[in-house]
Amino acid sequence: MAACCPPLAEAFDRGSAEELALVLKALADPARIQILGLLRASPDGETCVCHLVEPLGLAQPTVSHHLRVLHDAGLLDREQRGVWAYYRVRADRLAAVRAALA
Repeated sequence: MAACCPPLAEAFDRGSAEELALVLKALADPARIQILGLLRASPDGETCVCHLVEPLGLAQPTVSHHLRVLHDAGLLDREQRGVWAYYRVRADRLAAVRAALA
């Protein structure tokens, strides 16, 4: 019996698919997309939480929540300086997401 089409090659194993889904869930929020854009556009490539509140129009605890989600998904690096946390986009992780979806 002839097959109707060739078998599919597995693009992602289960673990890779779950990891990508975690990242995509983190990106599935307009505020988080804005945060990534603001961080990438910042002169030093990083910024403090306090500098994100006004442009986003969100309360500081809400901004911190969104930053934590992005950090937990591996999209941001975080550095504590005194009482403030500074965040930087992990370009390698964004490139990996881009490559996985290409």
